[in-house]
Amino acid sequence: MASDQENNRQRVKQLLGKPGNGNCADCGAADPEWASYTLGVFVCHSCSGLHRNIAQISKVKSILLDPWSSSELEFMDSVGNNAAKAKFEQIVPAFYYRPTHKDCTLLRDQWIRAKYERKEFVCVERQEPYSAGYREGFLWKRGRDNGQYLSRKFILSEREGVLKYFNKHDAREPKAIMKINTVNATFQPTKIGTAHGLQITYLKDNSTRNIFVYHEDGKLLPKLTRNYIKEGFMEKTGPKHTEGFKKRWFTMDDRRLMYFKDPLDAYARGEVFIGGKENSYTVLPGLPPNIQGYHWQFGITIVTPDRKFLFACETEEDQKDWIAAFQTVINRPMLPQEYAVEAYFKHKP
Repeated sequence: MASDQENNRQRVKQLLGKPGNGNCADCGAADPEWASYTLGVFVCHSCSGLHRNIAQISKVKSILLDPWSSSELEFMDSVGNNAAKAKFEQIVPAFYYRPTHKDCTLLRDQWIRAKYERKEFVCVERQEPYSAGYREGFLWKRGRDNGQYLSRKFILSEREGVLKYFNKHDAREPKAIMKINTVNATFQPTKIGTAHGLQITYLKDNSTRNIFVYHEDGKLLPKLTRNYIKEGFMEKTGPKHTEGFKKRWFTMDDRRLMYFKDPLDAYARGEVFIGGKENSYTVLPGLPPNIQGYHWQFGITIVTPDRKFLFACETEEDQKDWIAAFQTVINRPMLPQEYAVEAYFKHKP
């Protein structure tokens, strides 16, 4: 019997070598060590925990530690990640965000439930209203000036390509209209202080605006959600490099590096456009000589065609993480529409 078990363990390991099985079926993490033997997919440790939330549909086992029967192996061999994706992800709406292993548990749990429990992407009739392109509902929104959360009506319309919210429930005109292609929304439970807190960032007159919302049961707007490239505190100085360094909260979203006095500020104090290396943008560790006024020791210099931006990080690890984030953006070739954004930044009053 022991030898049968050993043979089965070797067989399940071999199945990981088949195309598609080397990454988690749900978040894409490399080298999955768990499998759902009722769905026929290989998943990472983190997603296996979320599969346990839908135990009536998915039953998971460790690939290395649990015993496997021959019939279970036959089933895993007959399905696998690629076939399961072809079945359960037939019609994922273009705007629906597919979470990665870097995303929070809440996002991945919503994705796994939509896929396997509700089978939203198998046929259009099964899709939730928000997946079908229109959703209307109420969210608690933080007041810009007083910090109080008030109930506001939100409408998300794929046909119009906008997210709108209304200050009064019977108002005809929306308080704000956000074009979906400029919107980013990311779960911020720690910052907002509630499990289903969401920060929505959008462009208003070519400037960035933040609003903060939450919903009691977490039915937030997953299609808009893509995590920011990086957030955190750094120190910065002004354009002359003679002003003292001030601590600011920075958010890197696509090619916009925004900074705020407080993480919950509605408007950015300023923004830096970070273009591609072919357009003379570079990032360097450290600060130029003779620079004064910074408390944190780990400097970063961003060189743009027009000027240098100087920042200081509290730790070497922070410095490395920020440099890696900037380098990723700089290494990416600029898209045609990003040249228009760059031109706006250059001629900003």
